[in-house]
Amino acid sequence: MKTIRIPVFFIAMAASLMIACGDKSTEKAASTETESDLTTAGQSAVTDDKSEKNVVQVAVGSPDHTTLVTAVTTAGLVDVLSNVGPFTVFAPVNAAFDALPKGTVEDLLKPENKATLSNILEYHVYVGVIRENMIQDGMVLNQVNGQDITLHKTGTEMTVNDAKILGAVPASNGIVYVIDKVLTPPAKK
Repeated sequence: MKTIRIPVFFIAMAASLMIACGDKSTEKAASTETESDLTTAGQSAVTDDKSEKNVVQVAVGSPDHTTLVTAVTTAGLVDVLSNVGPFTVFAPVNAAFDALPKGTVEDLLKPENKATLSNILEYHVYVGVIRENMIQDGMVLNQVNGQDITLHKTGTEMTVNDAKILGAVPASNGIVYVIDKVLTPPAKK
């Protein structure tokens, strides 16, 4: 009887080891696949031709916002701004970027200036939706970068800091205000 028990024991151990090794390799493959999927696409990769455009898609669809789209892409903010939000985005037109001192935009788009670019872009975004009928003269909003902007309204004319609001475009995750200047965050104290 003892000789029969030893081979059964070894067979059971070998089977257990094979199952355990097989489970680990399967787990590792599943883990690698998941990690790969997470790094290849974000919220911006979701396609939906039936819903209203989100704030990023509104900008992408505007020929007057190509510089802004390039900046948002370079700063790595496309997926963030494609999320549910809601966001109020103040979107400078290309001419607003062109009015900056020569070389400013090119310098900001360099990889080593990503933090500065992100700070400037985040100064253009408020978490929440402020519709046109909600804007009051002197209204202060705390932007994503932690600094404040001031909205002014006189009749139908509206400004944000010293930039004129040229129009508003509703989006699925907020609203985009088209503005004629790039908002410059105040120096941090």
